[in-house]
Amino acid sequence: MPIRILVVHGPNLDLLGRREPETYGTTTLEEINRSLETLATELDVELEIAQHASEGAIVRTIGEALDRFDGILINPAAYTHTSVAIRDAVAAVGIPTVEVHLSNIHRREEFRHHSFIAGVAAGQISGFGVQSYLLGLRALVSLCSS
Repeated sequence: MPIRILVVHGPNLDLLGRREPETYGTTTLEEINRSLETLATELDVELEIAQHASEGAIVRTIGEALDRFDGILINPAAYTHTSVAIRDAVAAVGIPTVEVHLSNIHRREEFRHHSFIAGVAAGQISGFGVQSYLLGLRALVSLCSS
């Protein structure tokens, strides 16, 4: 049975390609998803991809991942810096999780330097644009395979 990975995109990521291209680049969320799906095929893993603007929807999606997925790849976007609820959901399900960000959150505004998710994630990859997602998927598959 192939490894199953849940990809969760947070708020405003549906605006990629148009939103602050100097920070996030010009790649759209659809293009990121296609790149992830291509890599997943190469790695022989199954992906389910969700994007939510609502914190509650993200928490629900993570909770529903229990016993369905082997790993979670998450870009909580702005909720990275504010959501104890998402942090607690990741901790509660106990599924290996990798946090990713397109921009380097540690080179941005001070309030973006802290991640509530990082402390319960297996790791965090940020600052490499679309490659953050692809590196994160590779790392997560490696974790789930061992």
